[in-house]
Amino acid sequence: MVFGRFFDIFYKAMRKRDQFVFSTGVVGYPLLFVLLIWIVFWFEVRFGFDFNNFGIYPRTLVGLRGVLLSPFIHGDLSHLWHNTLPLLILSASLFFFYPRNSWKVILIGGLLTGLLTWMLGRTANHIGASGLIYMLFGFLFLKGIIAKHYRLIALSFVVVFIYGSMIWYTFPIDPKISWEGHLSGLIVGFVLAFGIKKGIAIPQKYNWEKEDFDPEEDDFLRHFDEDGNFIECLPEPDFQENIEIIYNYKPSDSNNSEEE
Repeated sequence: MVFGRFFDIFYKAMRKRDQFVFSTGVVGYPLLFVLLIWIVFWFEVRFGFDFNNFGIYPRTLVGLRGVLLSPFIHGDLSHLWHNTLPLLILSASLFFFYPRNSWKVILIGGLLTGLLTWMLGRTANHIGASGLIYMLFGFLFLKGIIAKHYRLIALSFVVVFIYGSMIWYTFPIDPKISWEGHLSGLIVGFVLAFGIKKGIAIPQKYNWEKEDFDPEEDDFLRHFDEDGNFIECLPEPDFQENIEIIYNYKPSDSNNSEEE
């Protein structure tokens, strides 16, 4: 009785913890990202600062500080607004569908995007979170196709349907837009999609889907878990046993007669 009560309390606590982790990861962190860039912009406007010089200035030592700082700096309200919604949606999608790799993608992807922009960009200050957004777009789109999991493929189609037009801004169509940062983010996202393989949901595979499957020798139902580990299940029970059914017939004692 005491043990059952303890197990019930422990189970409820674990459920609350999972709900907290879920809400923090999928909702809390994306909102925190957006809140930080809005706070930085408000601080600039309120106290008259200009942080544009802290952006990525290519091929200079001092310009390397922008690799870490540039995603939080925006030129005007329009620039900030156009980056807010994509950053919120794409980062929330990342935390929901790739919880085991979300921080790896954001930290490594953001760092590599900034470094690649620093190497390829024009001699100007490159600011804004758009490089990070393009990195998330590239990763979410390509990884779902590579994984061949129906949920991740669906996510890929949704992402390309909503934000597919962003691909045009990886070309120099507007001198005011850092197309180098966009292109760098897209390239890094594609590279991470190919490079990250662990912790990705994969489709369930049964024994008949294997190339070396032998129906006479292989009696096990096999599939892979979400980490790619091979799992064997016990064979299905054989119900094809001989069953003997005996019917007993008892004749009636009454005499049935017909009258003409």
